[in-house]
Amino acid sequence: MFLHGLDSSSQGRKARLLASLGVETPDFRGDLAARMAQLEPLLGSERWVLIGSSFGGLMAALWTLRHPARVHRLILLAPAFHRPDFVVERPVDVPTLLVHGTRDTVVPHELARARAGEAFSHLRVEWVDDDHRLEATARHLDWPALMGNRSCI
Repeated sequence: MFLHGLDSSSQGRKARLLASLGVETPDFRGDLAARMAQLEPLLGSERWVLIGSSFGGLMAALWTLRHPARVHRLILLAPAFHRPDFVVERPVDVPTLLVHGTRDTVVPHELARARAGEAFSHLRVEWVDDDHRLEATARHLDWPALMGNRSCI
């Protein structure tokens, strides 16, 4: 499932790209609490590959920290870890990929790396020459491999 950013939707470029690959791309509205309440019933009791971009990355990370056994792997695209809502009580061992642009002026990439390292003990980081939206990068990622059976995280 793809969780879009604060000012995006299921009609954004990354969401449409992932939807074309069969990824669920629901819409979320409201503040963090409202969005998390919308997310909870969508995830049910299944195990998921969660992909979160910016604010959606914050949502996916928080949900994973609360429910690590229900997340098969986590893919974070420039997650909004600069927000005070990102609180880590204890790290979890969920395979996690952090993709972050070195030209991001919204969320500093070094901060995102440090915060992700506090939260996820099975973390791989990919720095890319891109900005916060990661639009150029998203088109070139091997999404089937990242979401599928091959171990790439």
